Amino acid sequence: MGRRGARLKTKKIFLLVLDGLGDRPFDGHSTPLAEAKTPVLAELARDGSTGLIDPITPGTPAGSDTSHLSLLGYEPRVTYTGRGPFEAMGLGMEIWPGDIAWRCNFGTVDGSMLVTDRRAGRISEGTKELCDSLNGMEIDGVRVLVYPGVEHRAALVFRGPALSPAVSDVDPHEAGKKTQESWPMVREEAAARTARVLNHFVREAHKRLKSHEVNKEREAKGLPVANFLLPRGAGEVPRLQQLSERYEGFKAVCIAGIPLVRGICRLAGMQVPIVKGATGAKDSDLAAKARAMLDAIKTNDMVLMNVKAPDVCGHDGDWQGKKESIEKVDGMMRLIVDGLKGIECVVAVTGDHSTPIETREHSGDPVPLVIWGPGVRRDRTAKFDEFECMDGGLGRMNGISLMPMLMDLANRSVKYGA
Repeated sequence: MGRRGARLKTKKIFLLVLDGLGDRPFDGHSTPLAEAKTPVLAELARDGSTGLIDPITPGTPAGSDTSHLSLLGYEPRVTYTGRGPFEAMGLGMEIWPGDIAWRCNFGTVDGSMLVTDRRAGRISEGTKELCDSLNGMEIDGVRVLVYPGVEHRAALVFRGPALSPAVSDVDPHEAGKKTQESWPMVREEAAARTARVLNHFVREAHKRLKSHEVNKEREAKGLPVANFLLPRGAGEVPRLQQLSERYEGFKAVCIAGIPLVRGICRLAGMQVPIVKGATGAKDSDLAAKARAMLDAIKTNDMVLMNVKAPDVCGHDGDWQGKKESIEKVDGMMRLIVDGLKGIECVVAVTGDHSTPIETREHSGDPVPLVIWGPGVRRDRTAKFDEFECMDGGLGRMNGISLMPMLMDLANRSVKYGA
């Protein structure tokens, strides 16, 4: 099969993923996106085409991992093996065949192992020192590697023979519940062994963390102590077909602060530069991200950017903060749209999932989508939000359909059939 656009000039692609973008009306408010002042995103909606995306399928709450896989064109139910490997690779860890990886939170537990804070007050300082106190343990022939992530996050890797990802989480996933013993999810000795080592590790880690100098200082200041590591999402490294193989030499770049997205994009063969100031938190330097994007688009076919702040605010139940974070993104988009003048580029803006203020968790609500650029059909939408996009010309689609659509608009798709 030949390339449909072989005689056409190809265009660049910019995909902006606003983490946790979607929301629901709440407490007398509409959604943060609907009430935010977003003149640039409205401009894209008026001059482009809009719709809704179900990152996985309608009504299925998506993780940021499975949704980003889907948005990049990978079927999550085939390629997803757990979040841990993405987190570890996004932190720059080299994962070996047979390694098992978890994503973790530093949390706070009381004397009965009840989790009182799953994020240890969103600890942002001292996590490297805490990880160093755990890194390099040897348990029953298994080497333990622990690396700090953004704020309260960390990655845990087990390296050794006869290990399995088929073990349950230690993290109870919500405050007010006790930490859990990991147990094998299949009747295999490798899974049973992995669970035993994991339980041994978290007990030893608790002993070391609660007496660590970082936590003594936090306790003296009245801050929640990071005295427990909460592993979840065990997995092996999945094998993803590289984007350059799928799309004939396609060159793509990821600009993101959170290790999870960085890791997924590394596995997909994308370049993942370090952008100074891109923290993956609410204080991320969006202007620096915009400059990095405009620089990368000159020599690459596609740039994917993730902005985490809306999701952080959603989990915190911070309606005003989420609205303000979206308005800051709109300001960043002014820099990007102006900087793209003279460059033929298809621009798509969407979310990876909804994180409603009401629930403070991911939901199965669809997220809005706008596509703008040369050759994009214009519909009658006047604003970019959950309600206007319901009537957009793109209709409602699953996330895995987005990448083929963008490739087609960029004159990069391949004809199916004669």
